[in-house]
Amino acid sequence: MKQLLIVAHAPSTNTRALSEAAYRGATHDEIENVSCVVKTPFEAGPDDVLACDGILLGTTENLGYMSGALKDFFDRSYYGVLEEKQGLPCALYIRAGLDGTGTQRAVEGIVTGLRWRWIQAPLILHGDWQDNFVTQVEELGLYLAVSMDNGIV
Repeated sequence: MKQLLIVAHAPSTNTRALSEAAYRGATHDEIENVSCVVKTPFEAGPDDVLACDGILLGTTENLGYMSGALKDFFDRSYYGVLEEKQGLPCALYIRAGLDGTGTQRAVEGIVTGLRWRWIQAPLILHGDWQDNFVTQVEELGLYLAVSMDNGIV
């Protein structure tokens, strides 16, 4: 059984809906060999990353950067997983009030240093809230879990 770790900063009702959607997608009935764990960036740490086979990151855009919570997760986890988790399949969604590019660049820089492997380009949900953001994140969680389940990543 493979494990997918979702690390999502969800300080609002809307961002909690995104985190829940990622979990819903990752635990779809047809996925047989992947279990899913959801943690906030403050709860997750290097042991969680070491135990997983794929990771889905979720963050808000804060002042053109990732949330302080996700940055804290990376600060606490980076060196503890650097050597052991190279090639870890990963994905990212960003709830951005602006354009999300600063947040994307910041996370991509850290992921590049960790030598994790993107399964797709980061999903940026920018502008005013749209209900289809939930569907997009659910599909992202599903895609990552299905890819893990079928040995694609």
